[in-house]
Amino acid sequence: MSTPRPTEAELDILRVLWGLGASTVRQIHDTLNAERDIGYTTILKLLQIMFEKGLVARDDSQKSHIYRTTQKAQTTQRQLVKDLLKRAFGGSTEQLVLQALSSKKTSKQEIAEIRRMLDELEGGAS
Repeated sequence: MSTPRPTEAELDILRVLWGLGASTVRQIHDTLNAERDIGYTTILKLLQIMFEKGLVARDDSQKSHIYRTTQKAQTTQRQLVKDLLKRAFGGSTEQLVLQALSSKKTSKQEIAEIRRMLDELEGGAS
């Protein structure tokens, strides 16, 4: 069974945890609060919901609970892309890629990485 799709607010918290590693509510709050005003209790409530959904694990052996993600960033991103591909693009990888590339200016480095990945997929990488 796959983990539930995280909300936008939950993804913000997951990104912090992927960046910092296992963290307390205070550490997560301080990181997010540097970007925008968000309440400590809001973060705490979101983490409780995320724990119930299986998006995070909690170590409550110490006074301050420590939260960590249950999935790697890449796993969650792939899950979200698969869902988007199915719902918004009718399963068309071509349309997804074309829309993604046309939505913002793509750097030469990004294009080179895309070419490398395409070569790998085609079996042409050396």
